[in-house]
Amino acid sequence: MKDYGSLADIGKSGRKILQEKIKKQKLNNIGNSEIERINRQKKVANVNVSSQAKINNKPKIAKKTGEIKNNNLLQKNNQKANKKEKILDSKNNTKKTEVIMKVDTDNATKKELNNENIQILPTGMRSRKITSDVKTYNAGLPKKQTLERATKNSEKDLLSKAANLPPKTLITTNSHKNNNRLKIMFLGGVGEIGKNMTILEFNEDIIVIDAGLSFPGADMPGVDVVIPDFAYLEQNKDRIRGVVITHGHEDHIGAVPFLLQKMNVPIFGSRLTNAILENKIKEKTQLAQLHTVEPRDRIKLGCFEVEFIQVNHSIAGAFALAISTPVGLVVHTGDFKIDFEPIDGNMIDLVRMAELGKKGVQLLLAESTNVEREGYTESERNIGKKLERIFEDNAERRMFVATFSSNIYRIQQILDLAIKFKRKVAIVGRSMQNNIEAGNKIGCFDFPKDLFIDIEKINQLFPKEVLVLCTGAQGEPTSALSRLASGQFNKIEIGDEDTIILSSSPIPGNESMINKVINSLYKKGAIVIHENVHTSGHACREEIKTIHSLLRPKFFIPVHGEYRHLKKHAMLAEDLGMDKFDIVIPELGTVAELSSKALLVTGSVQAGELPVDGLGIGDLDSDVLRDRKALSEDGMVIVVVSVSESSGKIVNDPYMITRGFVYDTEAQRLVEEGKKIVMETLSNMDFTEDYDFSEIRAAIRKPLRNYFYKETGRNPMILPVVFKA
Repeated sequence: MKDYGSLADIGKSGRKILQEKIKKQKLNNIGNSEIERINRQKKVANVNVSSQAKINNKPKIAKKTGEIKNNNLLQKNNQKANKKEKILDSKNNTKKTEVIMKVDTDNATKKELNNENIQILPTGMRSRKITSDVKTYNAGLPKKQTLERATKNSEKDLLSKAANLPPKTLITTNSHKNNNRLKIMFLGGVGEIGKNMTILEFNEDIIVIDAGLSFPGADMPGVDVVIPDFAYLEQNKDRIRGVVITHGHEDHIGAVPFLLQKMNVPIFGSRLTNAILENKIKEKTQLAQLHTVEPRDRIKLGCFEVEFIQVNHSIAGAFALAISTPVGLVVHTGDFKIDFEPIDGNMIDLVRMAELGKKGVQLLLAESTNVEREGYTESERNIGKKLERIFEDNAERRMFVATFSSNIYRIQQILDLAIKFKRKVAIVGRSMQNNIEAGNKIGCFDFPKDLFIDIEKINQLFPKEVLVLCTGAQGEPTSALSRLASGQFNKIEIGDEDTIILSSSPIPGNESMINKVINSLYKKGAIVIHENVHTSGHACREEIKTIHSLLRPKFFIPVHGEYRHLKKHAMLAEDLGMDKFDIVIPELGTVAELSSKALLVTGSVQAGELPVDGLGIGDLDSDVLRDRKALSEDGMVIVVVSVSESSGKIVNDPYMITRGFVYDTEAQRLVEEGKKIVMETLSNMDFTEDYDFSEIRAAIRKPLRNYFYKETGRNPMILPVVFKA
């Protein structure tokens, strides 16, 4: 391969020195006319930019002997200037544009420079030889167009290097210039728990980090799940180079199927993450480009290079991300903790974190979920020891364990205990069944094939021979455990010989539902164990400090938490020595811009939440949710009035129905009195004229509302129905 390094060695200062030397030499040695001198100066000025003669080692044939001598002299001066420039660069630590090349070793004939294998990194980036594990994806471009653009850009980059200009200054087709700053946008996961989604954008390239969901609160009755607002991504879907997933929890992958309904973009995740996603995507769409990555794999997505770093979490296949960008290195921790005794033996890659810190981290985005907790998060292995003691103490009883279906490590420990205590395992809950199948498919589990039995066969075994593994640790009304507690699961009846373990901690807002389930289980005679049998998958303060100390970022953005979590994480970073002006606390929709010198909030982007109700996505406005809430709180009253079209008189007494308003015995009195109020109201109206039916409905609604509130203190939704007979 030919050496093009000398092109990058000639900088502005070197060219200036070289031009001055050549000019002086020419004035001393060549006494030609003024016109000839000017012409020669023009030729000299072009020597630094035009390197064709030097590359081919074939100097042009001069027409005159004086010009040949002059060219030889210029080449010698050029070499001296190059040496001097290199010395100046080493002293001043000058950062140059460097070339990262991938050599095609499979084809020995390709000794020449191959444009398709050249990738130019702008000034300030550290050079690193890309080995065969780096994969280049050109999402959003046809293959032919991709090759043409790569060839054209490579030629432009080489020319720009000769002039010592960053390659980006030559791009003329960019309609989304942002003054060479990296945009970081937040569509979810800040100021809230769940719904994680972050966008990185530089000029024409966009990558998305995670696409999660959250669960609706009490203010969203009837809503299944809540996903981020994809409006910005839909408007710019042709620029999205890929979606990188940190791990397979719902708050990080739950919105991926809905995103793929809007656009077909490549998804990059671990083996387990993709296995879980496959089941979800089949239910929503057939469009999916799932690419599996391993720890320390690196992929090229447009101008971004993403490296996947092993971290510990409550699910296997969790990654942090080291993203090389044109303005520097960005590290996103994902959800993590530091577990010195991981179940699978794979510790968080602290060595790689330290290496990245030494190279220099421009921006850190780190999770904040457990920033309020002091110390370290308990190891998952300790929970296995606690569960083992519980199994020993309840050796003669039938065992039920409810936990998160995605906690592969916890499930494996439970299965190991079932094997040790010679129990057969029955699985209850679709998500539990799907995740075990997905994990087993890629080799995450280790258990004998005959370990599992059908739920219908457990009554044929002694209690000490049975373990039921189920969902519902958060008290979800439709979960397996809730149905067992309420007696609605017809295949199993909870009784005095049962011990139920809730191996989880309550998610904020679920406490009342969990307590209701626990009380119902106790009423049926079961023993319930729900305290101190769970550990978090998120880092506590000392672990967060460790990551900050290893990475030593120049700028910082706390993510993944409510506002108080983000604020306390920012305060922790200040305690570790960061300047508060180098920290941004984001909100939903925040747009921050990162350069080599600053991190600034520059605006906002459309962001919010889209409620998913059945097949509808985002089609529930505030009026619909308000009506649902009103119906759930105070019920409704329907009033039906029939008016004669010929005489304009009321044909019959109004018909009134109540639902969710009052008890039947009380409703009869209120209905009869309400009918009288409606008749009195309508008696003053002449229906022979063309009345506006909306005015009639309003006339009925007002006196009824006042009467019902006076009698009951409630505001039911009143729905008048008026028609002509």
